[in-house]
Amino acid sequence: MQSTPVKAIGPRLTSIAVALCTSLSAAVAGTAVAAGRSAEQIVERVDAIRFPSSDYQVDISIESRDGSGDQDVRKYRVLAKGKEDSVVLTMEPASERGQALLMKGRDLWVFLPRVSQPVRLSLSQRLTGQVANGDLARANFSGDYEATLAASETLEGRPADVLDLKAAERGVTYARVRLWADAENGRPLKAEFYSLSGRLLKTCSYQDYRKIGGEVRPTRLVMTDALKQGQVSVMTYEDMLPREIPARLFTKEYLKKLQ
Repeated sequence: MQSTPVKAIGPRLTSIAVALCTSLSAAVAGTAVAAGRSAEQIVERVDAIRFPSSDYQVDISIESRDGSGDQDVRKYRVLAKGKEDSVVLTMEPASERGQALLMKGRDLWVFLPRVSQPVRLSLSQRLTGQVANGDLARANFSGDYEATLAASETLEGRPADVLDLKAAERGVTYARVRLWADAENGRPLKAEFYSLSGRLLKTCSYQDYRKIGGEVRPTRLVMTDALKQGQVSVMTYEDMLPREIPARLFTKEYLKKLQ
């Protein structure tokens, strides 16, 4: 019997590997289609679980600690009108009370007591600990990122859809996000946040689901620095109240009067 030349085996195995990878990618996409879910729909569901789509107010405490064990606790009140406009008021520490962030679309300003004009900030700038300005002021994965379904995995014993979120344009909080969402109920389970260069910046674990603001939502977010060991921030959501908020609050002119 004539043997197959050794040189022919390499290309043949390469072709088989490519075919298997292609089939696997198609199977992942096919699972989402069969379940009637697109990547965009999954992300929209995640957003709806995280925050109401209408006006609301929520109090957030952020406890940050570093590798040495030092702790810092801050409290904020967020007033939001839909997904595009928000105001973040600093409640504690008392020395910083009166500071406010104004988010209009993807434009962000900080208002400081005794400073006549607001200062422009970026969403990616650090607010405190591992929390960026955009983590509090803007929570709109579906509006800021283009989503693709990357894989299906099991996370914490639950089937999960894994999505790659690529920034729709420059100026959003993160260049890329990898998001794990429960495949059965759409709840966010975990997220990884990446820089423009592709470096992993931090991870977020969505925990302590309970009914708040009319929906079962994660009320404890644990953000862990991927670059500095031991640097962690825990965001705790309390007293989320759906309420109508006047549009005039979300203007620079109105907030300047409050300073």
